[in-house]
Amino acid sequence: MFLLPVAFGDYASAFAWQMAACGVALVAVVAAIRVEASFYVALAPVLTGSLILSRFDLWPALLTVSALAALLYERHRLAWGFLGAAFAAKLWPFVVVPLALVRSYRAGRARAVLVGIAVAAIAFVPFAVLAPRGVWHSLSGQGSRPLQIESLGASLFTTFGHPHVITTHGSQNVAGHGTVGAVVALAQAAVLVALWVAFARGPATDARLLRYTAACVCAFVALGKVLSPQFLIWLIPLVPLVRGRRGLLATAILTTALLLTQVWFPGKYFDYVDFFHDAGVVLARNLTLVALLVVLAWPDRLARRG
Repeated sequence: MFLLPVAFGDYASAFAWQMAACGVALVAVVAAIRVEASFYVALAPVLTGSLILSRFDLWPALLTVSALAALLYERHRLAWGFLGAAFAAKLWPFVVVPLALVRSYRAGRARAVLVGIAVAAIAFVPFAVLAPRGVWHSLSGQGSRPLQIESLGASLFTTFGHPHVITTHGSQNVAGHGTVGAVVALAQAAVLVALWVAFARGPATDARLLRYTAACVCAFVALGKVLSPQFLIWLIPLVPLVRGRRGLLATAILTTALLLTQVWFPGKYFDYVDFFHDAGVVLARNLTLVALLVVLAWPDRLARRG
């Protein structure tokens, strides 16, 4: 995905057209699951602004939703092929793996997981053989990152204090506060495990698969140590697939989070970094994502009682 635009004279334009093609394909795949949701996905450029064509997040999002569509159509080997490719493209689709494993196991197709392992191995093994230290550095570097300045933990400090900001790991981060970062990481892991267990304890229906997928990805985004604006692209094709009043509410909350993000990004990003302008808006966006997680993860029994 990064090499193909090299063949054209203007790399940035070629890359943007490539992402636009991914966006069109994403609309088509979402339409194969739920037509109404595809209209929302088609509005993604309006909801996210210019960043959608300058980041490659539409590519792993397309692969992940393609894996979901294949699972819903009981094409398990194809689904795991897409999921393995999605994981190789950007690691976050791993949060979907336990859900997909339950779905395939219940359908008697657990061996299809081997296809996903093979696809991921094709992407990773050559690099691991040629430069094992480089592969380890790329993975360990992600795990050791400090609180990125737009994350939930960092936005608490920028709103109610004056933290020291440093540039490391290719982003602007809050220096120190390692304990808070560790707590956030543990909370993220605990919520993900709870969601995986909750899904495994119930029926692996289409509706629950879609809802728990959206919830897991939302938990990874909202509770992570890093929350770059492009991460919200991952949620755009997933949340509107949730049906009923829960889905309508969740989509409205996601829309609010997307619009709040545009208040400071990209035009006022460094005003926030340097002077903490709009810090309250960043915190409000992050709390909105937490609210989205609550709506998606709220147990069905409690929802019916309510």
